[in-house]
Amino acid sequence: MADSNFIDYVKIHCRSGKGGAGSRHYYRAKYVPKGGPDGGDGGRGGHIILRGDKQMWTLLPLKYNRHVFAGNGSSGSGGRSSGKDGDDQIIKVPCGTVVFDAETGEFLCEVNHDGEEVKLLRGGRGGLGNWHFKSATNRTPRYAQPGEPAIEKTVILELKLLADVGLVGFPNAGKSTLLSSLSAARPKIADYPFTTMEPQLGIVSYRGNRSFVMADIPGIIEGASEGKGLGLRFLRHIERNAVLLFMVPADAEDIAKEYSILLGELEKFNPQLMDKQRVLAISKSDMLDEELIAEIEPTLPADLPHVFISSVTGMGIDSLKDILWGAITDERNQIATPSITHRPLDGHHRVREEDEFIFDTPPAVDEDEDFGEDFDHDDWDESWDMEFPEDENFDN
Repeated sequence: MADSNFIDYVKIHCRSGKGGAGSRHYYRAKYVPKGGPDGGDGGRGGHIILRGDKQMWTLLPLKYNRHVFAGNGSSGSGGRSSGKDGDDQIIKVPCGTVVFDAETGEFLCEVNHDGEEVKLLRGGRGGLGNWHFKSATNRTPRYAQPGEPAIEKTVILELKLLADVGLVGFPNAGKSTLLSSLSAARPKIADYPFTTMEPQLGIVSYRGNRSFVMADIPGIIEGASEGKGLGLRFLRHIERNAVLLFMVPADAEDIAKEYSILLGELEKFNPQLMDKQRVLAISKSDMLDEELIAEIEPTLPADLPHVFISSVTGMGIDSLKDILWGAITDERNQIATPSITHRPLDGHHRVREEDEFIFDTPPAVDEDEDFGEDFDHDDWDESWDMEFPEDENFDN
């Protein structure tokens, strides 16, 4: 896995920009003995913004750029001149990226569409200059506000592939063979377990120039929810799928038992997966005759649509497409983004090598420039710290 370019889990450290300090400046001109305060406002700090990019399919660029720092706002100056805003940092991510807090595992946000922008960390607002505080009883305010501090956070980005149908099955159940026969995808196919080492996507053609997307993940084994095998690491991808296609080979000792084991592992990983519509495909059915098929059918779950298929001979492929298309277009299976609840990250859902990654970050605050020009610490009053007005100009 170390040499793979497909990265779907990465831990990065982000810091927004701090706001610039307001200026404590007074107007000075010839023949104007008492010009009064004219200190400008500080600029806002830069935001950390996530932007969806349909051209990206992996989080690999972030694996080698783990520190994302936005620019700080500049201090205000005389003549009511506002300081320059800090530069925003835009992080391009694949569509389907979910963000979690690295410390608590709490879900923060997600990006699902191309060009969609989500403000991950807000830059600090700039401080107000002293001209904001002048009044009839205080004509010479000798103070200005400092800018708001930066926000610093370590986050985990998970990529969950967007697909209509997700393939679920044990190793060597024929998932990759089915995907290669239905689409132009060419996953590696071999006769040993865990041939599929990373998820694969394929576009399946259907009648009337219609199509749907199918996702293949590494095989699941019993105990995957406890960290065994490779399936647990990639089960996150089927959380986005509208329909789950379970595949059990026809030569299995007990098809119904293997299906129940697969279903149990999915329930342990995320109980909400039980709400998705399921279809059962018995692969490698070219080994069966009509009598064996008649004997197997009564043992299958009665409330579960099933079909006997063979990716080599094409047996049952058209029927499988019809069942899948009917499930995908069912209104009950239409995925609405607000209705998706992402399970929080816990010990079973984390990647150990990413959690143990240690960041070496520079300090976020420069004590020498925190209060801007002409600031007198003797004039500071703690009550001025949160006197930011609710103005849209300071929240852009």
